[in-house]
Amino acid sequence: MERFAFVLHPLIAKDVSRKFPFTKNWPDGLVEGVLKYIPPFKTSHITGIQSSLSEGEGWFVTCPLTSRQMVEMPEQYVVNKIIKAGKVAEKLGAKILGLGAFTSIVGDAGITIAKNLNIAVTTGNSYTVATALEGTRQAATIMGIDLQRANVLVLGATGSIGAACAQILAREVRYLTLAARNEEKLEKLAEQILRKSGLAVKVTANTKSALKSADIIIAVTSAVDSIIEPEDLKSGAIVCDVARPRNVSRRVAEMRNDILVIEGGVVEVPGDVKFGLNFGFPDGTAYACMAETMILSLEGRYENFTLGRDLTVKQVETIEKLATKHGFKLAGFRSFEKAITAEEIAAIKANVNVDCDRQRRGIS
Repeated sequence: MERFAFVLHPLIAKDVSRKFPFTKNWPDGLVEGVLKYIPPFKTSHITGIQSSLSEGEGWFVTCPLTSRQMVEMPEQYVVNKIIKAGKVAEKLGAKILGLGAFTSIVGDAGITIAKNLNIAVTTGNSYTVATALEGTRQAATIMGIDLQRANVLVLGATGSIGAACAQILAREVRYLTLAARNEEKLEKLAEQILRKSGLAVKVTANTKSALKSADIIIAVTSAVDSIIEPEDLKSGAIVCDVARPRNVSRRVAEMRNDILVIEGGVVEVPGDVKFGLNFGFPDGTAYACMAETMILSLEGRYENFTLGRDLTVKQVETIEKLATKHGFKLAGFRSFEKAITAEEIAAIKANVNVDCDRQRRGIS
């Protein structure tokens, strides 16, 4: 039996009530104030993971800090708390630790955490990239968008996930724009892509302008608050929101019935898996970052696999092959914590056609 653990944390203060219902009506400030003094703890035991080659079990371990706290509190304090969560995993018997959400980007993106633990560590970013791109390709096919002719935008392109997405997409598309706040890093990434793929990509720090002309958007920024609003998007656009907390405002779903928003990296786990925790997904499915930890465990690859800011295309390709080997696969489309049906996607497509027809006839 292979063993792993995965570090969770509440994205926002309200998430705490999923585990502790009595906090449901507490003010956010009170919840975050209490979280500072709670040590990491075992959240649940994960059982029933079984591929054709191996069996696994694991544990969710909670690092009790919200996304905002992880960004705003002293870095060393946050890193130390994540290390303590890793120590809990060690005591439980895990041989590899996965870092979830903001625990994977604090400080040096897991390197210091790995140095202070006696078990392997991975951020899960490699499989996150693989599944986000697979989902985007499938969505483009369904929506009738030709990737080679589409204007593709990677939002948050200088992060490890964004940069890897950009490098892989550069081999598949003709029109690629990279957006991020640091223009110097953007230029370096663009030069690297030009050398490796021959594609001259556009770069911009003007996110709003880039969004308005994009047919396909991969959103992977580490922003605490949503940054994509209904008025930012063109009719018929596809947005693959990989970020947690999400980059796309819920208002997009409420106000734009001609936009397809999908969550990046939702994976079907092989076996009769029981997570012992409701994190908003259907039974038997998990985030891709969680799945990467499971895959490496089932394969017996107890090594530091995805760490730091540099994520290679080879790592993405390797974990994709291992996922297929052990029976992990994309679990359909989800948007704002709900599954999207074929009928709903057809309706979005129809609304795009109506919108385009109105534009041709000059009707607002």
